Amino acid sequence: MEENITTPKPLILVAEDDESNFNLIKAIIGRRCDLAWARNGEEAVRLYQSGSPAPAAILMDIKMPVMNGLEAMRAIRATNRDIPIIVQTAYAFSSDKENALSAGANEVLVKPITSAVLRGALIRFLPELSFGN
Repeated sequence: MEENITTPKPLILVAEDDESNFNLIKAIIGRRCDLAWARNGEEAVRLYQSGSPAPAAILMDIKMPVMNGLEAMRAIRATNRDIPIIVQTAYAFSSDKENALSAGANEVLVKPITSAVLRGALIRFLPELSFGN
């Protein structure tokens, strides 16, 4: 008889104001990760600071209402230099990537994001993740 041992899923904080983009992320990683959804940068900072539970990584959109992703990353980096922050943005210029990296991003992904690219980025920072077929 096989034992069913469940390992806890990592919590990913997703800062994304577009519901269809959030649903795409959920479809790609939702089976292997728990997701907390922030609809703007201010909400992302508030959810992160609540720390209950602490996210394993953050997926951060840049262009959001109330507080943009760059400002939110700076606020988070003021207290935590180690949490992986993966930016997802429609802006593909090298200056946009440099701005995101300067604000604290570990990696910048250009939209539209494919499942292979998103999963690959998460596995680089959370090697315990497995997205088996």
